[in-house]
Amino acid sequence: MPQQGEKTGMDWDKLRIFHTVAEAGSFTHAGEQLNLSQSAVSRQISALEESLNVPLFHRHARGLILTEQGELLHRTAREMVAKVAMTTARIRESRERPQGLLRITATVAFGSIWLTPRLNDFLKMYPDMDISVVLADTELDLSMREADVAVRMTPPRQPDLVQLHLMRVTHKVVCSAGYLNEHGRPEKPADLDKHNVIVYGEDASPPVPNIDWLLEVDVKSGKRRRPVLRVNSTYGIFRAVQSGLGIAALPDYIIREADDLVEVLPELRSGGAVDAYFVYPEELRNSARIAVFRDFLVSRLATEGLTVDA
Repeated sequence: MPQQGEKTGMDWDKLRIFHTVAEAGSFTHAGEQLNLSQSAVSRQISALEESLNVPLFHRHARGLILTEQGELLHRTAREMVAKVAMTTARIRESRERPQGLLRITATVAFGSIWLTPRLNDFLKMYPDMDISVVLADTELDLSMREADVAVRMTPPRQPDLVQLHLMRVTHKVVCSAGYLNEHGRPEKPADLDKHNVIVYGEDASPPVPNIDWLLEVDVKSGKRRRPVLRVNSTYGIFRAVQSGLGIAALPDYIIREADDLVEVLPELRSGGAVDAYFVYPEELRNSARIAVFRDFLVSRLATEGLTVDA
């Protein structure tokens, strides 16, 4: 057992110096490469030999020759130096050229309807990257590396996260043409009392605050309207509206993806506006993977006419 204060294991600095000496063949040449004096290099090698209790070099007037034990250590040291150099290069490259895994989390609706169909274009631009998408209306903990980046419909609550405002998401009140043919068009918000309204649901964990505002707008009785359906997924609401079940408020990025929805009550467009943010941990600020994905999102949203500025 080692005594108190006794060092165990091998000193990496001494091993690095040993590798340089073994490659150079002399203390003097190694010292020139390491910017150390010949005597300082010699002392480090002697200390390493003492800690291992074996000679590593045969010392001759014409230079140094590795002993059998020195050859063994040299092979290991050479592998370690090569691995460190390779890892360092990969770290530097990861900051300069995007590659590797990027884990993205987004709300179910935004991720499934808008984001995933556009990842093909992103991966064509950056084929060395791998993408993993986790769709959830609850927030994953980025500080615990449950994901690298997030697209959220609320500002981040954690102080150690970098945030970029992506867009203002407006909601429009829509239904299917079939629903209009069967139930007629509401002419004013109060008419919703006589229509089938689809909402997220009070008992769910919504991705945005006050997501069921359509139950409260311009009610005459003072009570919330009774919805025909509650479904804890904006994507589920979208599909229910498409089927002709009723009327709902849906984000504009969803409505743009569908050509079979009809807007009603356009005066209510701003009723459920929320801000979307691109969020990532401070420690990933200089990551090339983060930067190119952020720029891709901003560019696509602007190209498609979705408002980027608040």
